[in-house]
Amino acid sequence: MHFLDLAIFISYMIGVTVFGASFFKKNRTSNAFTLGNQNIPGWVISLSIFATFVSSISYLALPGTAYQSDWNPLVFSLSIPLAAWIAVRFFVPLYRRINSPSAYSYLEKRFGPWARIYVSVCYLLTQLMRVGTILYLLALTLHAIFGWNMVLVIVLTGITIMIYSMLGGFQAVVWTDAIQAILLICGAVITIIFILLKMPGGTGQVFQIAMEHGKFSLGSYSLDLSKSTFWVVLFYGIFINLQNFGIDQNYVQRYMASRSDRAAKRSALSGGLLYLPVSLIFLFIGTALYSYYASGQALLPAELQDLDRADQVFPHFIVTQLPRGVAGLLVASIFAAGMSTISTSFNSAATVFLTDYYRKFRKRDPGEKGSMRVLYLTTVVISLLAITVALAMINVKSALDAWWKLASVFSGGMLGLFLLGAFTRRSKSTTAVTAVSIGITVIAWMSLTSLSEDPSRYGNNFHSYLTIVFGTLAIFLSGFLISLLAGKINRR
Repeated sequence: MHFLDLAIFISYMIGVTVFGASFFKKNRTSNAFTLGNQNIPGWVISLSIFATFVSSISYLALPGTAYQSDWNPLVFSLSIPLAAWIAVRFFVPLYRRINSPSAYSYLEKRFGPWARIYVSVCYLLTQLMRVGTILYLLALTLHAIFGWNMVLVIVLTGITIMIYSMLGGFQAVVWTDAIQAILLICGAVITIIFILLKMPGGTGQVFQIAMEHGKFSLGSYSLDLSKSTFWVVLFYGIFINLQNFGIDQNYVQRYMASRSDRAAKRSALSGGLLYLPVSLIFLFIGTALYSYYASGQALLPAELQDLDRADQVFPHFIVTQLPRGVAGLLVASIFAAGMSTISTSFNSAATVFLTDYYRKFRKRDPGEKGSMRVLYLTTVVISLLAITVALAMINVKSALDAWWKLASVFSGGMLGLFLLGAFTRRSKSTTAVTAVSIGITVIAWMSLTSLSEDPSRYGNNFHSYLTIVFGTLAIFLSGFLISLLAGKINRR
């Protein structure tokens, strides 16, 4: 890439770090570090929620999927309004009433300490893998564009985000999130404009070629549960988005940081709904790229003509087709998507450790100085562990696939337990333990059998997307039925 693009990218990285660190003077208490003193404008919270939802995975994967196949992933986005409405209607008032920085203190009130520890451990483990994956993908992108060493990129990126997340706390995270959200949207819109301007037959040619190849299809409407049909993706989207907006610490912390209950609800709804049109833009980029290269306006290298490498077409277009300076802006926007997610995870993980472990198990009040030391140290440890995970992914890609299957075993039980606590009043601790055991068994069976070449051999004829659906339903329904039976027996 040209020196101008490199200069823009490096300037962006330095600018974000300096801007985030500038909040240091406002970040002297644990409340400021975890909730920003609950004095952050609603529009910033909304953009932060949106930026948390979007990562560099979405920025690259959605165009790649649309280029390779069709708009089936849009069905996932269509489920967001329902999930966001449920969160606004039931979960946001619940968290605001409990008034705790941790999303998981509610479970201790409902089922006892084991539930809080179980879910918080699941959260911390999944965040480590999520951040490690994003760091790895960011390094992979820069390696393809600039030829930089992946190990160096992973370490420097992780440390850069750690610095401004630690120095600036929650305020630095949400304000940089807002800036990064604007940047990534602008980058996506600019990409579409340049593709349309470069089409030899004009804008209409994009739609003509795409429609001829079925690129706007939302997938099959059959009831086949072994494939990613419209219905499978829809139900998967409802459950995973309900988990995101309903119980994920990354989101709950933003609800708690809002100035009022009304502001929290408005931010949750608007931040979630913003993803729907933006996901349309991402998908249209992939479809437009397909039409662009199919028109013969430019040729892809032989190694990228394989549809299995569709994720690399967008970065290739940025490097070879965009003007100088614009390419640097696009690379910065891809990084913005990843950095916003990573900084959120660092801050939220530190908050969970302080609230759910240090303050809970330490007999004496650590005070503000002690709390801040814990938050700083936890941020450093989480960052270093995430960097280690990302480095391990460079050469152990099969282990990555296996871990994501195992990660669903840990995270899959979280939503079911929350729903059981929120919507069944009779369920007790012993009932919850039994229900979670049943749910984890279902999730483990679906996850581990899917690793085999023929999952149907073990009775698993379902698409992997349905793992969280069946696991959550198993926990909620079994807990509800056990509570119902126990109530009838006690009345006798």
